[in-house]
Amino acid sequence: MEAADVIGELYERRLSLSPEDVEARKTVFSVLEALDQGTVRVAEIDPVLDEVVVHEWVKQAILLSFRLRGLTRTEAGPFEFVDRLPLKADYQSKGVRVVPGASARFGSYLAPGVTLMPSYVNVGAYVGADTMVDTWATVGSCAQIGERVHLSGGVGIGGVLEPPQAAPVVVGDEAFIGSRSMVVEGARVGTGAVVGAGVIFTPSIAIIDVATGEELPRGRIPDWSVAVAGTRQRDFKGGTYGLPAILIIGRLEEGQRHQKTELNAMLRDHGATL
Repeated sequence: MEAADVIGELYERRLSLSPEDVEARKTVFSVLEALDQGTVRVAEIDPVLDEVVVHEWVKQAILLSFRLRGLTRTEAGPFEFVDRLPLKADYQSKGVRVVPGASARFGSYLAPGVTLMPSYVNVGAYVGADTMVDTWATVGSCAQIGERVHLSGGVGIGGVLEPPQAAPVVVGDEAFIGSRSMVVEGARVGTGAVVGAGVIFTPSIAIIDVATGEELPRGRIPDWSVAVAGTRQRDFKGGTYGLPAILIIGRLEEGQRHQKTELNAMLRDHGATL
């Protein structure tokens, strides 16, 4: 049987499984090992349809791992952990820089050139080459982060494990996410996009191009665009209120890499910052 079929069969009878099921545990943790090495991913972008394809069986393996391994105590220097999954290890051989205070869970992938400031990366996440995960940023379970991305201080990239078919957050190559922004519930940040500080981005929030007034498809910040937090007015029986919106205030040339000072100047013109 293919690995996906085996995992699917185990998932169907998951309530009967326990840490004593050695063969099942071996099968499941072989998938997590592949996730850890980056040879398997929870989700990918279909290059033809440009849509997120979720590999449900991989998420099922992660969920099964919580049933098939008991709580285990580990130590890292003066720190003690009690968890069902160990931490990642051997960063140096992988070409990953990890500043004290950072941690990543086994079953997450960090490509060569990744830098982790004091931050956290959860199981199933994929972080592409030369990406910076800045101080107190979090990369949630199964999130897919591209290459040469900057997740600024305090950024929260949401995780999603259940239901297995739910799409994770996807951040494209070259993107910049401003400080304290939150990207959750399977939202997608396009290639080269710049997201200003403090943006809350979920698939239910309206995205508006301020140059045209056009409301864009929800759930995705377009490639090579500059997005900031805003509001739009809506009338209700009890009065008129401003509902959250994401405003597209600029477009970049494809492949354009702005200096931070230039981006700040652009954002300041619209009352926003990185």
